[in-house]
Amino acid sequence: MQYAQKQQATVSVEVNPTDKQLASELFDHLGLSPSTAINIFIKKSIAEGGMPFEVKDPFYNTANQAELQRRFNKLNRNQTQDNKLD
Repeated sequence: MQYAQKQQATVSVEVNPTDKQLASELFDHLGLSPSTAINIFIKKSIAEGGMPFEVKDPFYNTANQAELQRRFNKLNRNQTQDNKLD
């Protein structure tokens, strides 16, 4: 078992250079290397049986959807009024 722990696999990811810099600074502040931080993420994902946090698109938040509905309703009212004028 000890031998298996010493073997390492390489994972290569592409990230935005700004994100890489910000993440590196954050990890450094936490006393972690990017490699250690990614390993923590992988171990936590395995332990959770999925992503260790909720993944969602902010587009679908309640406030945004309410604003979109308000705008659609306004457009529909305007179209209805335009049709009455024809």
